[in-house]
Amino acid sequence: MKNNKIKLPPVIFGTSGLGNIYHDTPHETKLAIVRECVKNAKGLPMFDSAGKYGAGLALEMLGKCLKELNVKPDEVLISNKLAWYQVPLTTPEPTFEKGVWVNINHDAVQRISYQGILDCFEQGNELLGDYSSQMASVHDPDEYLATATNKEEEDKLYQDILDAYRALAELKAQGKVNSIGVGSKQWRVIQRISKDVDLDWVMIANSLTLHSHPKELIDFIAELHKKDVSIINSAVFNGGFLIGGDHYNYKYVDKTSEKGEALYGWRERFFALCESFKVTPAEACFNFGFNMPGVTSVALSTTRPEKVKGNIEMATKEIPQAFWQAMEKEGLI
Repeated sequence: MKNNKIKLPPVIFGTSGLGNIYHDTPHETKLAIVRECVKNAKGLPMFDSAGKYGAGLALEMLGKCLKELNVKPDEVLISNKLAWYQVPLTTPEPTFEKGVWVNINHDAVQRISYQGILDCFEQGNELLGDYSSQMASVHDPDEYLATATNKEEEDKLYQDILDAYRALAELKAQGKVNSIGVGSKQWRVIQRISKDVDLDWVMIANSLTLHSHPKELIDFIAELHKKDVSIINSAVFNGGFLIGGDHYNYKYVDKTSEKGEALYGWRERFFALCESFKVTPAEACFNFGFNMPGVTSVALSTTRPEKVKGNIEMATKEIPQAFWQAMEKEGLI
């Protein structure tokens, strides 16, 4: 990675489960997840977190669990995606992402600006306790831009994002973080930002998967690779659908709709092929997303401690070439 000291591991551990995504996970389970991540990591364990995850609860729990496990601050890498600032909860439920975060005691407000990002960074480190984030980025700039109702408004919002990156560049120059990046579900927004900001890494979510891998995106990744920008591939299961879930990119799939029929049909043929080659769907998805030229790491999340070791082992799982040939022949990739 350019201009910094961080070498990314093949598997990065997402922490949304520590923030009570979809259900209230007990502390013992959270501790067991972090323990398994630390125990099985190849090299330094790396965690990806955000102020948005449980309105800061994920950051707080990550710090507490690491401390409970006696992990020294220099024995772990933490990336914090900045944009959401923890505030007191004054309504019956949080005002952001309703129905997503369960039993959390704070709310969060979006602060994408020069000062806002500095505030989020400082608060993030406070929540982490004895630990601090070595990597920082602006969280979901695509969603921020999507709130614009006209071109003038979009230009103003984009300037907010550039101001936020000015703050991140200063944190890097001061040695408070080692690298700066961007994470987005819309890769075109990453492409736009990369033309205006000197990025060390990018996290591409939901976009580069076994089911969806547009040529333009592959070309863009090749460009980033030439510039020595590290690429983290996130959400390689399209929100869980590719391994058996009912949501594609976090939206419920209606089996009776034309789009739903096509998605379920694709998955049925994919599962059948996996079974015939004794390859699990998760292994195939990981392998495809990880071995794309230019991709450095895959970010994976789980709320089940027993899944952690297997997730890490997927990075070294060999899949026969004949499987990929059959996938191509069947028109699945």
